[in-house]
Amino acid sequence: MHSSDAKLHFGVRWRRSDSSGSIKEDDGPHAMAKACGRLCRIRNAKIVSHMAPGTKAFAVLRWVALLWLVVWLPLYTWEWGWQNMIHVCDIGVILACLGLWFQNPFLVSSQALNFLLVGVLWGLDVAWRLATGHHLIGGTEYMWDSHFALWLRLLSTFHLVLPLTLLWALRVLKYDRRALALQSAIMAALLIFSRFLSPALNMNYAFQDPLFHRAWGPAPLHLAVILAGSVVLIFWPTHFLLKTVYPLAGGQD
Repeated sequence: MHSSDAKLHFGVRWRRSDSSGSIKEDDGPHAMAKACGRLCRIRNAKIVSHMAPGTKAFAVLRWVALLWLVVWLPLYTWEWGWQNMIHVCDIGVILACLGLWFQNPFLVSSQALNFLLVGVLWGLDVAWRLATGHHLIGGTEYMWDSHFALWLRLLSTFHLVLPLTLLWALRVLKYDRRALALQSAIMAALLIFSRFLSPALNMNYAFQDPLFHRAWGPAPLHLAVILAGSVVLIFWPTHFLLKTVYPLAGGQD
């Protein structure tokens, strides 16, 4: 190497032009630090430019979801009993909050399938009861049960808030089309487990359907009917809507 060549210490010598056009040499470490600073600024600018809209608000939402889960889960379990936590909506709250905290589109998408239509039906039944004194569909009778504290019953308003939250979260996380298979599998597992609980609970309609209030044959047949109804009437239409409206996660076609 010629003596006129720059030598490596922490970095090479950098050449720059001053305002007169003459060439000057910067000290290696100083020049390296300046160059690293420029690279970091460029990298940060690229990261910011690729961040999805609403990610700052989503960071707040993650903590809200975690706080809600920490408060809601023990209170609900203590007051309603562990068997009530097998309900598909209560399991859904847990999975949805975990999905939001871990920023997992798979979990968030699956619970969007679970809650969107159910939330609408729940809200309609409550509104109908308030307006007419009668239930339109049923399933919200506990909201008027004075044996339970009002604050406890009001915790069930997650049926209204969570669907809207999940819809907004999908704008950031995008929709995972594998959610249909996941939610169907979750529903199947809960139906089987619910069959081992008391028939009086009729958890997840494992003993009687919600419309005709009857059993559809032996246990395997009845469970198959309830699962098929959940998939065909609730999960699949919502899946079709969400995969049409939202971009797909992970480069899914």
